[in-house]
Amino acid sequence: MTQGPTAAHPVPVLPSRGPVRPLGLAQVSITGGFWGDRQAVNAAATLAHCETWMERLGWLANFDRVADGTTASDRPGWPFSDSEVYKLLEALAWESFRTGEAEAESAIKRLTARIARAQDPDGYLNTCFGHGGQPPRYVDLEQGHELYNTGHLLQAAVARLRTHGEDELVRVARRAADHVCRTFGPGGRAGICGHPEIEVGLAEFGRALGEARYVEQARLFLDRRGHGTLGDIPLGRAYFQDDVPIRQADVWRGHAVRALYLSAAAVDVAVERGDDELLDAVRRQWERSVARRTYITGGMGSRHQDEGFGEDWELPPDRAYCETCAGVASIMVSWRLHLATGDVRYTDLIERTLYNVIASSPADDGRAFFYANPLHQRTPGRPSDGTEVSPRAESGVRAAWFDVSCCPTNVARTLAVLDAYLATTDGDGLQLHQYAPCVIAADLPDGRRVAAQVETGYPADGAVHVRITEDASAPWTLSLRVPAWAEGATLTDDGRTRPAAPGTVTVRRAFRAGDVVTLDLPVRPRFTWPDPRIDAVRGCVAVERGPEVLCVESHDLPAPGLLDALVIDASGGPAADAGGALVTGRSRARAGAGWPYAAARPDASGDDGFDVRLRPYHAWARRGPSAMRVWLPASS
Repeated sequence: MTQGPTAAHPVPVLPSRGPVRPLGLAQVSITGGFWGDRQAVNAAATLAHCETWMERLGWLANFDRVADGTTASDRPGWPFSDSEVYKLLEALAWESFRTGEAEAESAIKRLTARIARAQDPDGYLNTCFGHGGQPPRYVDLEQGHELYNTGHLLQAAVARLRTHGEDELVRVARRAADHVCRTFGPGGRAGICGHPEIEVGLAEFGRALGEARYVEQARLFLDRRGHGTLGDIPLGRAYFQDDVPIRQADVWRGHAVRALYLSAAAVDVAVERGDDELLDAVRRQWERSVARRTYITGGMGSRHQDEGFGEDWELPPDRAYCETCAGVASIMVSWRLHLATGDVRYTDLIERTLYNVIASSPADDGRAFFYANPLHQRTPGRPSDGTEVSPRAESGVRAAWFDVSCCPTNVARTLAVLDAYLATTDGDGLQLHQYAPCVIAADLPDGRRVAAQVETGYPADGAVHVRITEDASAPWTLSLRVPAWAEGATLTDDGRTRPAAPGTVTVRRAFRAGDVVTLDLPVRPRFTWPDPRIDAVRGCVAVERGPEVLCVESHDLPAPGLLDALVIDASGGPAADAGGALVTGRSRARAGAGWPYAAARPDASGDDGFDVRLRPYHAWARRGPSAMRVWLPASS
């Protein structure tokens, strides 16, 4: 490993090897548009909102109680509430660098001071275990989340180290990481955490500091899992991926966020150690899980009981859990796989997940969130009171805060560093993966400078203009991702237009300042049909527009209750309609039936058709609580 404190590069993931290198916040800056607007709300409202709720509920004061020696058994919050503070710190670190906001920097120092006071002399840092009136350390590795919390502390420290340099937060994290290595390293306790996260934290912290022993400890944790290391629970050991070693597993199973955090760490360790067997295992699991266990939105997790993956093809829209945090974790895995392989299928999935899971969660004002993301809401949710904690993840409305409030801070840290997921470089040029108005400037390994400005109204508009802003001293290659759905895309360069097939399209030459390359992506609405093995949506069709999945809301139907009986005419294509689509719908309800089964098949062919407007899924319930569905019964 050659990285270390001097290798300042503001990115969440920085492998020491790979076919491409991620560009960070110092090289890419989103300047507006769809994601720029959401970043602005995140900075102006969400970060302070999260800190306010943590203060109000006593989650921050937990650190003060440890420092002051006043802990007791009545500690507020779940055992993992410390992690929310650390995820907020990570978001603040990225935001402080991205915008230079003084309040973000002030909040980092304020929170770090309280956290540092709570750290034990040997580096242990936790507010739920190990102090007066509390259970001893590490007595509940299955559900205690001690190592999970530390993992998020380490990720926050990575953000701080790469944006600011070593400070008190980094020193606190280093002491905590050393404690973990002493306690669980070779010759120590052969345990693991019930919720993976320490692994990905250790691996990236090791990279950032140039400390190979942290990566080695991450490998130890990975290799211990899957052998029944943890105690069994009613949900089974698959819940925390302790049933099958990760190298032998063929698919993601159990709790979705746990499975995905674990896989992200596995990619990190595989890359740093040159472990092709481990990398191939994660690629294999991604392939099957995406092909058989992932929703059209990119959401993952079809079971509420364990917030987990179901079996192959088990993708019921009305029971979709699709936790927002699982969307964040999916992006973490796919980005690492892309950096390790250069395969644009991984960035395709990132785009789908960004627009249909991440963008769906926060309210317009950044002060309420979806935890679960179902694809069919049968009845409108109860309006949320912005002053109360929601006890339910699947309420059908965005809530200001949750009893388990992991999603708001996960969204916050993702939006704060989103610029770092847009582009990469290799030895020959620049690759663009996600499209947003932005400016880019970076040096290639041989010193050649690549600089461009991206101008686009994507996803409302499919035209992506890449304007070169500096003369090139020698030829270099501009590569643009063409999404899998973008059949009929074109590329225009130097006045000539050519087809751009899904995958990657490239232009290589000695660019001059002012040159413009335009990628035109066809964002017209289209029907999408499910694999017939997905029983829950057999006979249904969805409508997509560009990267956005669309949905029907009860607000847009001519009568209350019509959503349940709706069937659409799929004999032609959907029509474009101001960022959404229009289809023809009919009612197929059985009038006056006292029993929902009959010998005769319901027939809607004689009913008068009516226009049905579809809007982006990420916009649902923004006009107030509503019933909604993505998959629509179809006639043709």
